[in-house]
Amino acid sequence: MRRSVFTRLLVVVVLIAVCSIAATAWLATRLTQASIAREQGRELAADNRIYAALLQYATANRDWSDVDVVIRSLADDSPNRRIVLVTKDGQTVADQGGDGGQLPATAAAVVDALAVDPVLVPDAPADRIDKRVLGPFRTPIDFREREDRTGTLFCLRMVKKERTGPDCRDKELPFDTAADFYALLDLEDLVNACLARRSLPPVDLDPDYTPARKQSSGVPPPDEPAVAACVAASRKEQLTPYVAPPVLLYLTNRTGRPTAAISLSGNGWQIVGVAAAVLLAAVGVAAFAGARITRPLRALTAAAQHMSGGSDIPPVPVRGQDEIAGLTRAFNTMVESRTQLEQARKAMVSDVAHELRTPLSNIRGWLEAAEDGVSDLDPALITLLLKEALVLQHVVDDLQDLAIAEAGSLRLTIEPVPVAAAVEQVRAAQEARAAQAGIALVVSAEELTVEADALRLRQILDNLVSNALRYVPSGGSVTVGAVADGSDVVISVADTGSGIAAEDLPHVFDRFWRADKSRARSTGGSGLGLAIVRKLVEAHGGAVGVTSTPGRGTTFTVRLPVTAAAAGAGRV
Repeated sequence: MRRSVFTRLLVVVVLIAVCSIAATAWLATRLTQASIAREQGRELAADNRIYAALLQYATANRDWSDVDVVIRSLADDSPNRRIVLVTKDGQTVADQGGDGGQLPATAAAVVDALAVDPVLVPDAPADRIDKRVLGPFRTPIDFREREDRTGTLFCLRMVKKERTGPDCRDKELPFDTAADFYALLDLEDLVNACLARRSLPPVDLDPDYTPARKQSSGVPPPDEPAVAACVAASRKEQLTPYVAPPVLLYLTNRTGRPTAAISLSGNGWQIVGVAAAVLLAAVGVAAFAGARITRPLRALTAAAQHMSGGSDIPPVPVRGQDEIAGLTRAFNTMVESRTQLEQARKAMVSDVAHELRTPLSNIRGWLEAAEDGVSDLDPALITLLLKEALVLQHVVDDLQDLAIAEAGSLRLTIEPVPVAAAVEQVRAAQEARAAQAGIALVVSAEELTVEADALRLRQILDNLVSNALRYVPSGGSVTVGAVADGSDVVISVADTGSGIAAEDLPHVFDRFWRADKSRARSTGGSGLGLAIVRKLVEAHGGAVGVTSTPGRGTTFTVRLPVTAAAAGAGRV
């Protein structure tokens, strides 16, 4: 079965189906995942914008009373999102963009200006307090650091601690600087109270909320992690009155359901089932198509095997119009041609045997008679035997010429040949025979020239005239003529014999065919002359035809081009 066309076709179709299913599934999965990723990316970007806008509102307001305006604006920018704010005690602050359905169990984020989500705000400070929250401070940290480098805040701290130093109280301080100084002092009090609860010494804070590099007593600052924790807790305590309280942010789609990623893992069995169904369908279609394809091939194989054994086979049925149907028709044509060729071969063998049997029998009989003394081997007998030998030689020569012409090995010496001269030579050669039979041989040729092989042209005319003389009774006539017809020269040989029946005309150029089925030697000849004529004319690129009227005569016409184009023969 490894060499079975059906098996190979089935395997190829299955492999193609499997590869197609796998490639399609992989491509669909990748495209779906990419589409989902893009959609989730867009939703995540929208959610980040919503969180950032609400966080900005929280840093600039002390409650959520006016957040509806912001929520509506955000809902308009994200038409597919429902935005809900809920306090930690369960009170709904705002609900925009949905139908009031149930909220998910987990909030998307907590909006708290004093506890920024580092995932949503990658550049959030270490203490997670939004940089935009100033509270009692009037200027950002960097501005206060510049003031501290000028000595103003340092001077104020020294005065507060009642230490010696430049007296800056008489200076007219900007309102923001004074507010920052007192806010920083309040923060120091909160931090030191936190440190005292932890049994740690107090610290002085720089404008960036870090402990001063050295205390007034020259003692290094206490444990830095503890100080940082107290600073962060104290800052949140100091800034809490200035920001909106923390709320839970819920983000869902319009139906109230949270947005979830689409997963294909749960559809694995469905994908496998669909793939199996497609594969089974492909196998079924392949099996059906393979059976239809291989059935006529099996029939052709069986017919060829019978034919190789020499058996006669009926035509193989032709189904459809495809390539296999064309192959079947060609096979049937080949079988028909083979049958015809076989019949022709058998007929030719029979004809050759018949043609050779008669002269051979005559020669054998006369020789046996001479050997037995019944007949004397005198000149008359020798002449008779020579005549029979010439008949044999004529048959053999004709067969050789025909075989060479049919094999395409005929060599032609093409040269300009005067048609009238060739016709006159034929008349001179056949005139004595025609006169002996009481037949008038008439020639009428125009002065024309064709490019042809002179000897083969003479052979063509001799065969046609000899054939005509055999079938014309005494008192009849044979006319040979040549006329121009456009670019061709038409040579005709017309006789006034008995003619040929219409059903026999297609066979006159077949080898060993005679109108006289009795094969009487009175109408002699080998039966090869006209077959040789056709091959020689075709070798010159011409055509030969015949017309006949029973009881009135027959006309053979040879059409040769003026410029010969030898077909199926070599040229010299």
